[in-house]
Amino acid sequence: MALGASHRLQDGIDAVETMTRFTLAVLALASGVYTYLGVRSILDGSATAVFFAALIYSSAVSVAIYAFWTYMARFYPHITGASARTAMLGIMALGCVMIIAMASWLNAAALAGSAALEQHLAETVEDYTADLDRAHQNALAAQSLLPDIQRTSERFQRLSDQERESGALTGTTGAGSVVQLLGQMAAQLKELETGITASRERVTSLFDEGRAHLATMRTLVSAPGAIDPRAEQFAAEAVALTGTITSLEQTSIAASVKRAAEDLSLGFIAPVASGAEADLANRQDQVMETIRTSVAAQSKVLSEAADQILTREPVGERRFVPLSSAAAVLRYASDFIPSWAGAIAIDLLPAVLVFMLSIAHGALRRQEQKLPFAERITAAELLEALQVQKALQTSGIDLETAVSEAEAQSNIASFDLSGKGPRK
Repeated sequence: MALGASHRLQDGIDAVETMTRFTLAVLALASGVYTYLGVRSILDGSATAVFFAALIYSSAVSVAIYAFWTYMARFYPHITGASARTAMLGIMALGCVMIIAMASWLNAAALAGSAALEQHLAETVEDYTADLDRAHQNALAAQSLLPDIQRTSERFQRLSDQERESGALTGTTGAGSVVQLLGQMAAQLKELETGITASRERVTSLFDEGRAHLATMRTLVSAPGAIDPRAEQFAAEAVALTGTITSLEQTSIAASVKRAAEDLSLGFIAPVASGAEADLANRQDQVMETIRTSVAAQSKVLSEAADQILTREPVGERRFVPLSSAAAVLRYASDFIPSWAGAIAIDLLPAVLVFMLSIAHGALRRQEQKLPFAERITAAELLEALQVQKALQTSGIDLETAVSEAEAQSNIASFDLSGKGPRK
């Protein structure tokens, strides 16, 4: 029964030998094809040069993979020593690493290169979106000061009108020095208000322009067709958007508000009291001093608010870096694990066949060792033994004597030269 199982196992090994070679050839060819596609995506130059360079490299990869796994399938199953088998496993591991280095990552680039590039473009769009939003917020930060400026300007103008019409501050009607000073402060604040309003229109225009660039970039990410032309157009849009963001950063009017706020206090010029009577002049001086104090307080508030805006972190300059499909696959490898698994499996699947053959040959050897000697010897080995016996008899050498001498020579050869006796 053991003899029948041994024969069936041997027949099975012989039967799959051709299939093993065919499988190795197909896998090596498939790896070469995808390697060719991956190499073409990273080479530059004329179409002819790229074609031949990619073809030669992919052919070398196919031959190397086929030869490596053929050697492993031929030798590893027949090696029984522990040290020799460990050495072969080390060689197999080294070969697998080299195959992954020269082919698998290019296979992954061919399988998932376009998707990886699209992901790179999509993440770049998100980064630019965040930059545009931050630049817009920084530019609009000064707009938060507009209500306070409007309220202060209206208050000075209202006091000026009241003083002119009813003498609300000095008790004397008419357009005197107090009215002149209040009008001066209201005009300065009105000028600052006009500047902030104009800045808002410029900010809105730039922000709309930036959003238009982002919309085009998003369309390019998800558009059908080859990825390379879309990536080139995407790069052009990214450059334009970078310029828009820079312009948006430069439209912030916070620094201008700070200078204008300081000018309100430092540039305060109070007119000489115009009252003909000493009492009226004294009252005008008191009111103008009160106005000076109010202007100084308002100037300090606006200046501090502008300082808070100016301390905001500016948007750093971002530069779009185009990637090849191979570089994109490497950068976003964790997002394309199935593609990487498929690319590596094409190259390393023969290892499974090698281990299957090794297990089969090991089982065959164990079964043969359990058989009697007469069942283990083949017909060819029997004929060879008979020829040796016939040659010995023709030479007049006794068979038993020859066997005894052979055993003696074997014992001498196995003797330990260290003097510890024969080897066990």
